[in-house]
Amino acid sequence: MRMKKATAFGLAALMAATMIPAVPAMAKGDDSEGSVYYLNFKPEQADQWSDLAKKYTDETGVPVTVVTAASGTYESTLKSEMAKDEVPTLFQVNGPVGLASWKDYCYDLKDSDVYKNVESDDFVLKDDSGAVDGIAYVIETYGLIYNKALLKKYCEMDGAVIKSADEINNFETLKKVADDIQAKKDDLGVDGAFTSAGFDSSSDWRFKTHLANLPIYYEYKEDGITSTDAIKGTYLDNFKNLFDLYITDSTCEPSLLSSKTIDDANAEFGLGEAVFYQNGTWAYDNIKDNEVADEDMGMLPIYIGVDGEEDQGLCTGSENYWCVNKKADEKDIQATLDFLSWVITSDEGRESISQEMGFTTPFKTFDENYESTNPLVKAANEYVKAGKTPVSWNFTTMPSEEWKNQVGSAMLEYAQGTGEWDAVKTAFVDGWAKEYKAANEG
Repeated sequence: MRMKKATAFGLAALMAATMIPAVPAMAKGDDSEGSVYYLNFKPEQADQWSDLAKKYTDETGVPVTVVTAASGTYESTLKSEMAKDEVPTLFQVNGPVGLASWKDYCYDLKDSDVYKNVESDDFVLKDDSGAVDGIAYVIETYGLIYNKALLKKYCEMDGAVIKSADEINNFETLKKVADDIQAKKDDLGVDGAFTSAGFDSSSDWRFKTHLANLPIYYEYKEDGITSTDAIKGTYLDNFKNLFDLYITDSTCEPSLLSSKTIDDANAEFGLGEAVFYQNGTWAYDNIKDNEVADEDMGMLPIYIGVDGEEDQGLCTGSENYWCVNKKADEKDIQATLDFLSWVITSDEGRESISQEMGFTTPFKTFDENYESTNPLVKAANEYVKAGKTPVSWNFTTMPSEEWKNQVGSAMLEYAQGTGEWDAVKTAFVDGWAKEYKAANEG
């Protein structure tokens, strides 16, 4: 069974590596009423979006083309596609910083059905005039995905430092558990406590962006701010402590991290070779139907050793904001608005979004009949019901992609033993001020 599953993961890796956007072949249909071209950000939902587009075209006759950018290439693909004759009519930005590059392309959505159905302006990108430039279409959550069955097996071992997963509610306990699992990995039948912290482009965002969100979140919280032109790095030692766990209590040697991919991490968790895996609700499609049953998938908050973290929840937010291209033809703009309305109100659209894609959305039209069956989403909802405080997605305020790349490069060198942690601090703090100034000059 493991051999078959490993082969499946290998095929998935090959497909991901070869998925590059081509010039879109516009969908067939009657385009007299306009057409839609959606440049999709999320490779893991590429097939579902294509299927949904076909259903809409079959029903309405309006052509809908979906092109999916390869992982880590969305911004460059968007720039390339916007320079062509047939431009995307629907695209995405990752938040205020991403919006800055594309604001001149954003149609005001304040009168659209999508905006009228959004639950709160917390999920909207507005400018000072009140124009609605973007609307989040999926609310996602990330943390430490864990294998309940393996952790239970560990808890039943002689000398286990905990008796139940419920006892892991701070960094100190997480470290004790991870270190002990690593020491007993052969007896437990795993290769490591954590999946590999891969630093190729398909995986490094988990650390230079998502993990790096934690010290930013706590600094903002302490200082009572929501963004800054100069990060202080107050919690970078906490950041280091957890990262150290990732690279020491791991399925592989640190020297291999530069070539480890997201597919490696998916396989390690999916095949039961690791207990913990930092990722989000979107990872479910890539780890399901393997050795780990749905009921054995849980999530823990990412603890970094901050006072009061016992009351911390999971990291919840969005970096997926729909924007309609105001430079497209008027009939294509209207066709795109109509398509979005259908996606969030029709049975077909809501079924696809909530069940097939497994999304939690911020729209009023998704009632209890359209709740996600994704077990990781259910785990996230349990923390909300328990009154835990969600960690907001502050990484959308990171000053630039270059800042992330420099932080990621310094983290990899540190992990491999070819660099010092001081270089990570320099990239984080000095790099932030430099990149913020460069992005806001003029």
